[in-house]
Amino acid sequence: MNKATEQSGLHGSCLCGQVRYRIDPPFHKMVHCHCQRCRKATGTGHATNMIAEPAQLQWLSGEDKIQRYDLLTAKSFGKWFCGDCGSPLPRPTRNGERMIIPAGSLDEEPSINPSDRIFWGSRASWSCFDGELAVHEEYPDSW
Repeated sequence: MNKATEQSGLHGSCLCGQVRYRIDPPFHKMVHCHCQRCRKATGTGHATNMIAEPAQLQWLSGEDKIQRYDLLTAKSFGKWFCGDCGSPLPRPTRNGERMIIPAGSLDEEPSINPSDRIFWGSRASWSCFDGELAVHEEYPDSW
């Protein structure tokens, strides 16, 4: 990553481009989550998310297009998405302490790579292999 990107943060957007944001470093970590909820929310074998502080996010456009879905049967699972194209967007955790940034919504390469696979025990049998990343049955103790 070059110095200009480091200073101005990373930009992200939805598929239709109406919702745009900037997220400033540093990032806590990037993880692959293999839980059933993330698989359902993304339609893939896992969700890849970056973790940041709420103050690091700035909405640049389209904030009024954001829709929110909270899974009532879950303690903390939710999803923010563009109401027009359905793309996942950054969202705060329910307690508001962290921001979850869907890595696929970034327009630029982040300065970090995935470090962990979480909820590994509930992964789909056809999903990724663990490779060289740390594997956790649920959330790591360090969170």
